[in-house]
Amino acid sequence: MSNREDQVKALANETRIEVLRLLDRPMEHFAHQESADPVETGVCVQMLAEHFGISQPTMSRHIELLKRSGFIRAQRKQKWTYCTRDETALADYANWLKSSLNIKTA
Repeated sequence: MSNREDQVKALANETRIEVLRLLDRPMEHFAHQESADPVETGVCVQMLAEHFGISQPTMSRHIELLKRSGFIRAQRKQKWTYCTRDETALADYANWLKSSLNIKTA
């Protein structure tokens, strides 16, 4: 299981939250990715950087924290790194947060 502190840090930044949102629907946002299928392989870190208008090293730092938190998986193919969401880790965190804060649902 990932460190809860890393998970809290990962979600304390709007860019990282938006990365998770974008990765939820990769074809909607990255259908133009030619190097690999964005659903099967994931979204290239360079394409994420371009989407946000930030440098690739800056995006890589965001990706690294999301990986440490367990919220995304990254795989290297040739010279590119592709990212996908880890739905199990995200659900686990949501359940932990709900339980830890005694959040009640209607």
